[in-house]
This record gives sequence, structure tokens and C-alpha cells, in this order.
Amino acid sequence: MRLVSTPSAPRSLICPLRATWLGLAIGLAAACSSDESPDLEDDAGFVTTGVGGSSDGAGNPGPSTGPWGHNDGGAGGGTAPPVGPFPIVLAHGFFGFEEFAGADFATYFYGVKAALADDGETEVFTPAVDPFNSSAVRGAQLEAHIEAILEETGAERVVIIGHSQGGLDARVVAHDRPDLVAAVLTVATPHGGSPVADVALGITDDPNAAGLIDDLVNAIGAPLYDQVGDETSVTTALHQFSTPGIAEFDAAYPDAPGVFYASITGRTAGSLGGQACVPDFHLALVDEWKTEGDPTEPLFWISEGLISDGANIVNDGLVPAMSGRHGEFWGCVPADHMDEIGQLFGDTPGFGNPFDHKALFIALVRELRLRGY
Repeated sequence: MRLVSTPSAPRSLICPLRATWLGLAIGLAAACSSDESPDLEDDAGFVTTGVGGSSDGAGNPGPSTGPWGHNDGGAGGGTAPPVGPFPIVLAHGFFGFEEFAGADFATYFYGVKAALADDGETEVFTPAVDPFNSSAVRGAQLEAHIEAILEETGAERVVIIGHSQGGLDARVVAHDRPDLVAAVLTVATPHGGSPVADVALGITDDPNAAGLIDDLVNAIGAPLYDQVGDETSVTTALHQFSTPGIAEFDAAYPDAPGVFYASITGRTAGSLGGQACVPDFHLALVDEWKTEGDPTEPLFWISEGLISDGANIVNDGLVPAMSGRHGEFWGCVPADHMDEIGQLFGDTPGFGNPFDHKALFIALVRELRLRGY
């Protein structure tokens, strides 16, 4: 049975990006405004520290059963023991941002840095990369940010937690510069691609049409994002999320030995996950939510139904759960693709759903700290 919900607060229907959401797919909704009062406790600028307490999880890491773990990097992270704690880098997804349109309360990972700071984590960074481009381009930009972070902090490596495309960007950095990265934890990253991208690209076979989409997004995005420029390409990014594109990405960026890889993803439409969400490692907080369902937000009615395709394929509205598995899999949380990061602008995940994205990120970082990262 599929559950739907009435949004917890009225949403503006005049946001110009809304019209492009279903066609362009991954992450556009995070840019639209909400009538709900913003949670001003979110931080501004870099939050820049140490061990943040004990883990919510227990047990030793086991071998990955995720279908996209490979090259021995996804399970044990190599033979060299970690020597953390390392700075945390939160890598945003497609159409992501650090501060939306100059509003310092409207960060992509909504309220997460402040929550981690309250838990003792004061070396947490949220660098911004091109919101519309391939992970080859974005990964190079993220690498440059990480080099600056290491210079600032004096640390030897970082831990990257990437949401959506940010997880693919993290894999690029770890592949190209494994000396900079201790661990990569991905949240709802389409390691196996997304059917939404396949559908979106089905109407852009004509290169002229592809150019029109790029021009449209540049025209919309340029006033909002300083990062948007003439080299931005939405269709290039969407190709990467398609079935052939993600196969090319996987071949080009295998996991790096010596880097630990883990993943977690979301489930919506009231699904409890089933086999697609069986974890390699049980995180206590995720287990607490295992009997909770997430009502489908109207924003995801079409895309969730497209992915489910009448076959109850578990997904978060944009990424199938099986696609989100990579390295050591930590399970599924009752959240859609925006709930996972507290968007839109801190609204609730749906009536009766106790999911808390800030508590999730605290638990993820605590587990990484327990393992020495």
C-alpha cells in the first residue's frame, strides 16, 4: 500500500524551478521556498573538531554485500588502520548549494552543521561545487576544497559524507586522491543510476533540445548561484545518472584500496524496505525506525511511481534503494530524497513519521568516530 501525505506547511507554487523539477530530476526541490518559518538555529560559515561521542551502533564491520562495492575498497577500507578523528566534509548533491540565495539560514544540509557542533564536532565543512555538472568536474572542485581544508586544519585526510550526487563526487576524489580521503559515506547516492534520469534524457536525444535545457537552467540558476557559469551542463550531469552513464562512471572510478566505503539510503511511499534494505551493519538508530513508514510527498508522487513501476521497487522518490548500496551498507531510513537532508527548509518528513535528519547525521558521524575515522 502506498501512503501519501498533505505537506506539513503550504509551499509556494510560484518558484520558477518547480516547473523543471520532474524533467531535471535530482535535487531541484531544495531550491524552492517554503511558507514555513525558517529554523534560524542553523549555522553560517564553516563549523570547524574532534571526537563527538560514542556510536549509536554496535558490532564490527562486515563484508559488503552491496552490488556496487568492488576492488576491496568497500568492505574493510584497506589494511592501514585509521588515525582520526578526521575533519568531516559534507558534499551536496545535484542543484546543491552552501547558502541559498544569500540566506545564511538556508543551507543544503539543513541545520546539520549546528547539530554536529552541539555534539562536539567542530571541524565540519560544507564546500560548494558546480550545482549542475558531472562528478568529474564537481569532484575536481571538491578535491581543491579538501586540499584547502587540510591546509587549514593540519589534518592528513578527511571523511566525506555525500548526499545524492555528492556521493559520486566523493568517489571521484577518493579514486583520484586516496591520500586525501580516509572514508566515504554516501547517503541516497545513485550508484546504480536512476530511472528518472533515463526518462528525462529520453526527451533530450536531440542535441538542440539538450542545449535548450542547459540554457534554461543557466538562466534560472545564474541569479541564484554564483557557481553557475557558461560551462555548466545539466544534460551532462543527467547522463551520469542514467543507466549507460553510471556504468561509464563505475568503470572510470573504481573504489580506492585503503579508503573505507559505506552507504545508507531512504525509502518512501510507506515502504518498510524489505530485502533491498537489509543492512550489512546495523546502526541502532536506523533499527529504531525500521517499522516506520514515510508518506510520499506530493513533490515525489510522479517520480516515486515511475521508479516503483507497479512492482514495489523501494526508493526515496528519486533513487532506488538497491542503487543506493555501495561498500558496507547501513540500511534504509524512512525518508524521501529531501527529508534526508531536512529539506524543504526544515519541514517535517510527514505525519506520524519520527525520522530526524539531524539525529541521523549525528549517529553516522559517531559510528565513523567509533571506527577510528
